[in-house]
Parts: sequence; C-alpha cells; structure tokens
Amino acid sequence: MEEDGAGGAKVGALENFMRTQQSSLKSLFQRKKSSSGRDGDASPSPIASPKPIPQLSLLANSVVSRCSKILEIATEDLQHHFDVELPESVKQLLTYARNFLEFCSFQALHQVMKKPDYLSDPEFRQLMFDMMLAWETPSVASEQENKDAASPSKQDSEDEDGWSLFYSSPTNMAMQVDEKKSVGQEAFARIAPVCPAIADAITVHNLFDALTSSSGHRLHFLVYDKYIRTLDKIFKAAKSTLGPSAANLQLTKGEIVLDMDGANPVLPVLKHVGISAWPGKLTLTNCALYFDSMGGGDKPMRYDLTEDTKQVIKPELTGPLGARIFDKAIMYKSILVPEPVYFEFTEFKGNARRDYWLGICLEILRVQWFIRRYNFKGIQRSEILARAILGIFRYRAIKEAFHVFSSQYKTLLIFNLAESLPGGDMVLEALSSRVSRITTDVSSDVGSVQYMKWPSKLSPVSLKLLEHFGLNLEIGTNMGEEMAIVGDFCVGETSPLEIALKQSILDTDRAEAAQATVDQVKVEGIDTNVAVMKELLLPFIKLGLRINLLASWKDPYKSTVFMILVSYLIISGWIGFILPSILVLVAIVMLWRKQFNKGKEPKVVRVKVPPSKNAVEQLLVLQDAISQFESLIQAVNVGLLKIRAITLAILPQATDTTAISLVAMAVILAFVPVKYLITIAFIEWFTREVELRKASSDRLERRIREWWFRVPAAPVQLIRPDDGKKKKK
Repeated sequence: MEEDGAGGAKVGALENFMRTQQSSLKSLFQRKKSSSGRDGDASPSPIASPKPIPQLSLLANSVVSRCSKILEIATEDLQHHFDVELPESVKQLLTYARNFLEFCSFQALHQVMKKPDYLSDPEFRQLMFDMMLAWETPSVASEQENKDAASPSKQDSEDEDGWSLFYSSPTNMAMQVDEKKSVGQEAFARIAPVCPAIADAITVHNLFDALTSSSGHRLHFLVYDKYIRTLDKIFKAAKSTLGPSAANLQLTKGEIVLDMDGANPVLPVLKHVGISAWPGKLTLTNCALYFDSMGGGDKPMRYDLTEDTKQVIKPELTGPLGARIFDKAIMYKSILVPEPVYFEFTEFKGNARRDYWLGICLEILRVQWFIRRYNFKGIQRSEILARAILGIFRYRAIKEAFHVFSSQYKTLLIFNLAESLPGGDMVLEALSSRVSRITTDVSSDVGSVQYMKWPSKLSPVSLKLLEHFGLNLEIGTNMGEEMAIVGDFCVGETSPLEIALKQSILDTDRAEAAQATVDQVKVEGIDTNVAVMKELLLPFIKLGLRINLLASWKDPYKSTVFMILVSYLIISGWIGFILPSILVLVAIVMLWRKQFNKGKEPKVVRVKVPPSKNAVEQLLVLQDAISQFESLIQAVNVGLLKIRAITLAILPQATDTTAISLVAMAVILAFVPVKYLITIAFIEWFTREVELRKASSDRLERRIREWWFRVPAAPVQLIRPDDGKKKKK
C-alpha cells in the first residue's frame, strides 16, 4: 500500500509539473532537428516560435507548428490561406479545428515524402502518429471531453518492473502502453493513406485490423513504428533484388521482383508436373512467375501473367507421385501450358506459406485483368501496377513484422479484396475513374488548391513513390523531382472511391451478421433437418391438408361452396388478381410486424427433436434416403424413356392413341377459351371423390395407368470408358 501511495504521489507531481511547464512542453514538441540537413537549420523567428491557435488543442497546435516548419510557412499564414481559399462548408465551428489540421497535415506529408529515405526517419514516424492523435482530439473542447472521459486505472500504480517487454507477439507488448496514446480506426484511415507507402484507401481498414488484432482495436505507437520500419526494409530489399540476385531471370524493362521463396535448401518450393517433382526457387514479379530449379543450368521457366491466356491460379492438394495428400500447393494452368503445374510450399505445420503466395499471385493476375478490362496504357497502367505492388509490400511487412497472415484478418491486397467484397465491382469502377484522370501534365504551381476542391488531373502518386525508392516501372517518362504531387484528397470531404468502399464495407458487415445467424441455426442429422423443415412449412402443409379434406367431400356443403366460389373466380377473371392480392397482403403483414415488433426478440421456431440415433442408425437413415432419391431418379428416367418410345413409334398403338389425343387437345385449345378449360379441369379434379363419379374416375385412372405400363422404354446402351481400349487390344 505504501508503494501504491508513493506511485500516486509521483503521478500527481508529474501532472502538476506538466501543467506549470506548458511552454517547456511546447518547446519539446517543436524541437529542432540536427544540422545534418533535415529541416535543418535555424529558421526565421515566426516559424521557429509559432503562435498557438486558440481553437486547437495542445497536441494539434504542436502538429501544426511542426507542419509550418516543414512548409516554411508561419502558422498565421497557414490559417489565413485556410480561411481565404477553402469553402465555407469546411470552416464550420464544429469541424474547423479538424479540417484545418488536415489542411496542414496533407501539405506537410507531401513535402516530407519528397525527401530521401523518409520512412527510416523516426521523427517522420512520430509526426504522422501525432497527426492521427491530434485528428481525434483536434479542438480544445474535444481535448477536454477526452480528459473527462478518461478514468484513472488501478493498475497505473503497479510497479513498473511487474511487466516485461519480451512477449510472444509484438502486438501484445503494445497493450502495456497508455490507452490515451493510441489511435482509432477513423483517424488512421484518414491520415495514413496520404502516404501511399503506408496505406491504401481501399485496404486501410483491413490494415488497421491487422495492426490492432491484439490491442483492443486501438493502434499503439510501438506496433505502428515497427510496421513502418519493416516496410522500409522491404523497399530496400526490393531494390537490392534488381542486382545480381535476379540477373539470371533476364527481367524485362519495368519488371520488379516482388518476392522470392525456396532459396533455402531445407524449405524449397517443389514443382510438380504429372508424377515428376523437383525442388527450386520461385520468384514473382509484376509480370510473371519464374521457377528456377536447383542444381540445374537450365534457364528459369517463365509463366507470363500479363496475357489473356485463360490462366487459373488456385489452391490444390499435391504429394509424391501425384498423390493428393498435402494441402500446401497452388496450381497454375493456362492454354499455353500442356498440363497443370503445381507449386508445393513445404512447411512443417499449417499452410500459411502457401496461402501467402496464393494471395500475391492472384493479386498480380487480377491487376493484369483489371488493366486489360479498362484498356489502360502507359502511365495509367503503371500507376495501377504500382498500387498493387505497394499492397503486396504492405502485406509482406505485416507478415514479417508480426507473423500474422490474411486468415487472421481480411486481405490487404487491393484487387483480391475487391473480388471478395459485396459491391467490389463498384469499388473497381471508382478506382478506374480515378486512374483515368492520372497524367504527368500537372502544373507544379498547385499550392494548397488541391485540398480545397476535387482536382481534374491527378498525379501518379504510387508510381512516383516506387521511383522514389529506386523501383522504376515506367521508362522514358518525365517523373523527376520537380513534378507536382496531386492526390485525390480534399479537406473535410470523402473521395468517391472512399464512398464506394464504405458502402461495400457496410454491405459486408450485414452479410457477415446474416451469415452468423445462418451458422447458429444449422442442425445436424437428416431426421432433425426434416423436422425443422416440416415446422417451417407447417402453414402450407395445413393449407394443403385443408384443400384435400374439401376435395374428399366428407362435408358436401363446404366442398360445394368452395367449388362454386373457385369456379366463379376463374370464369369471371378474378383469379388473375389472387396472386397480386396475396403478395400485397404479405407485404402489409411484414410492414405491420416491422412497426409493432421494434426492439422485440424474434419469435423462435420451436421444433420437437426426434429421438436421438447412434452412428449406425444415422447411416441407415442416410442409406434409406439415398435409396429413395435413387428410386425417384429411376422413375423420372423411365418416364422420359417411355415418352421417347412414344415419340419414335416403338409401340405403334400407343403412338396412334397419343397422336389422336394431342390433335383433340389442340382443337379444344383453339376453339374453347382458356378460362373455361381451367374451370373444367378444376371441377373434374375436385369432384373425383363425389359418390356419383368415384367409380368412373377410378376406372378411368386404372385404364390410363395400365396403358402407361404397356408402353415400353426406349433402349439405352451404357458405354464404359475402358470398352474401347479392350476392343483395340
């Protein structure tokens, strides 16, 4: 208890010190960088000591002051530009602070992205994380609300030595960080996509889910920082693969190595063709798959992914000598390959290695299909490829940094996600509309105008980013440092691409919620499922039984009234309004239940569970059901063969009778109105059980059945697959 009291006293003293030293805290946020050249040197007085903006919170003022240093514009001038240039819709009292923060942050991030190796700069990572924190509490009012909502935890006074930094998962370690220093999904989704290397607007929500899978859906700086550092290593590794390691692949111009696997002799990639298999190294580029067999001097086999050759990539089982044992392979097939090729990713446990390669291979295949569908050429084609490449690099960073895979979250690959999302085609339509506005002919004097309205021309931001890291897709295009960066971000507003994505995510959530209810009501056992079906169809079963009871004429008065009523409805033409009336009645009942059952639990369907059966009894029930189904199929086949026999005149007498009957029916249909025919057919069926007609009806039914039994079935010959080979021998 003494230690707890001492800890509480320390915290209180620290809070008092922070309140009294506000100017010192500001100077900490506004620290200068070293004189090595980044933000460098001493700046003029208005920028070095910016004046705080009253509407902004302490952290938002810190972010804006750092943005003013990066842009070399005083905070007062930034605010003046915001007040003068942007429309009134983004300067409302409730959103002024957040929109002004976005205005400064977007410009500063684009300025920083022009610097070399900015991902490895810890101050850039800290600044971007602070932008997200400030986005959540941009104003003084929101900052005060956040303080009032935060309640001190009893665990804050525990001994700091009571927890360790060494955890099995890096995301678990982040849970020890103060929750006030964590970022929510909305802030991350708004700020992170401004830097295309870090996130994409289409997959940013899934990226956030992956980063926060173990931290209560809040992003902590330790996880965020490790992700960006790993991403930086991947960019540098991708640049290094353009050297001697990929020399034997003979890559074409603009071809970039995305990943390699199988170089380790202990865990190679096995290529299966037929019953043959040999180990080797598999390489994926933005254009093709390469397989380089071990120990052989042969040229690596290239499988082109850019052409429309009916290519198929899917998961598959494989094993030695063609056996289908291990679920660790992908299958590649096209019209240019004589037989399917299987790439097996050997690993001791699970199939995560295969799933990763399946995802990135499908991503390249689908982005090439997207390019062909919308006929993108030149700079637009390269921008689409660059966007897919960045998605694969982010996927690699998550996998390598945290050892989690897409089976634990939704995919980070743009085109794979669009393929699986409800309304994913609308997302791709919005993306194609965005790409169609991309050009290199963008004025370098754009200033802040690009953030106040939707630009008519956009820059190839992703392509420019890859070139910045030494990965060139486009050859012979003016992509120098002087080119302006114009993205599709607008202060205080959402892009059409984000709108389409939000609608798709909403539909996905609804589909997942519906699927959860489906999974809950699934029952096992044939007899139990039959019992559930009978209970659900009970109203229709009761209706059918009631009509059969009337047709049995056990109550002649009710049966006569029903027959006359239905006959009148048919003859008068009212029968055509019965179905629309039923539909309207059902709609009214549904709306009535919606209005008066709000907030109530849905009525549960109560089903009597049949007596439980053991495994042998279950098998017998299944066998009986299969036998009944087989008998039904046989009866249908026999009926079709008998109709074929009548049509081909195998039994001339039956053919004559059928032909005469068809001619008579044709004459009747030609001269008698259909409503009278329906009435006669209904009365004939409904009065079969009347005492006056029962004997004649049974006699007629017997004669028809006997005639049908006398009709032979057309012959059938079953040809076995091996019959031809045996005859040749």
